[in-house]
This record gives sequence, C-alpha cells and structure tokens, in this order.
Amino acid sequence: MLDVIYEDNHIIAVNKPAGVPVQKGRNGESLDLMVKDYLRSKYKKTGNVFLGIVHRLDQPVSGIIIFGKTSKGASRLSEQFRERTVKKIYRAILVGKFKEKKDVLKTKIKKQGKGYFRARTGEKGKDAELEYKVVKEGEINSLAEIRIKTGRFHQIRVQMGSVGHPVAGDLKYGSPIKLPDGRIALNSAKMEFNSATGDKKIKLSIPDPAYFEDLL
Repeated sequence: MLDVIYEDNHIIAVNKPAGVPVQKGRNGESLDLMVKDYLRSKYKKTGNVFLGIVHRLDQPVSGIIIFGKTSKGASRLSEQFRERTVKKIYRAILVGKFKEKKDVLKTKIKKQGKGYFRARTGEKGKDAELEYKVVKEGEINSLAEIRIKTGRFHQIRVQMGSVGHPVAGDLKYGSPIKLPDGRIALNSAKMEFNSATGDKKIKLSIPDPAYFEDLL
C-alpha cells in the first residue's frame, strides 16, 4: 500500500519502501507507477496521469520522495533540487562505533567499474562533502544523521564505506551485514522545501524503519 505523507494541488510526497525503484523496475513494479495508480483512483482519472520525477533514491534505500502532480509543481521542485536549496537529512545504521561522533567528510568520488564508485582524497574525481552526527550507539553499530552538501551518485554509501563505517546491508561498499530483499539501512528521513506556489515552507519527516533498532 502506498504511504502518502503529503499532498497538495501541485506535489505529492510518499515514503518509498526499500527495494522498490523510483522508475522502471525490472519486474514492472516502480514507485512512479504506484503513485500514478493512486492518483488515477483518487481523482477518478482516465487515460494518462501526469507525474513529474524531480529526484531519486537508490533502489535499496527507503524514505521521502517528492513528485510533481502538475508541470508547475515539477518545475518549481526541480529548480529547488538543482539549486540545492532543499534541506535533506538521512538517517542510517552504520557499521561499527565512531571515534569522531561528529565530522565532515571531504573527498573526491570517482567511478570505478560498472555501477561502483570509490572515495579518496587527493585523487581525480568529483568533489564530495557530507556531515554526519552519531545520535545513538548500540553494542556493535551506530545510528547517525547525515547531511549531504554535494549530490554525487551513491555519495553517502561511498564516503561512509571509505572511512570504514559502511551502511549496514550495503555489501557493495563493505558491509559485513546482509539484509533481506537487498535493502540497506539508509533512510531519507527529513526534508524541507518551498511550496510550488508562494513561499510556504513545507517540512516533512518520517520515523526510522522498524528494523533499524534491531541492528544497533
């Protein structure tokens, strides 16, 4: 069932389950089709339903995704993402315990083979910067809040893996923990942006997935 967390005349925000692609799933299932079906049913529409994709999350990641219900909504939100005025906070279970409970990571990210990236300092690549803060420690792992200041592909996954604290379940970047359904313990938890019309601030938040606590 689709988890709608916000909707107005121009945009709709939903909680994406881990494992579901935002668009064009291999097995035919994708989040955009689920949202279109929801809108078609709710508003009794026939034929094609407009839905603008303004940003994405990796398939194994869960959390807040915003779509444009109108061309104006899609355009205004796309502009905010492009200009990096949208404030986003991710929460993640990271493998191990940290010496530095709060830090800023600045590296270069470089593509390394098909679908794989690596983060290093002093090498060629695209600048990547994020800030993390440990908010809870368990016996073996840590729960952290993460803000990304650049928008690189797999950025959180690559940079946290590069310092020895990969996202739990992220086998590609060094996690020793495997989770069901190929999910990784990374959740887009909070988002703040301007409405498509006017200057209203919209603040969205969702709780951590239930299984996060079991991983600490």
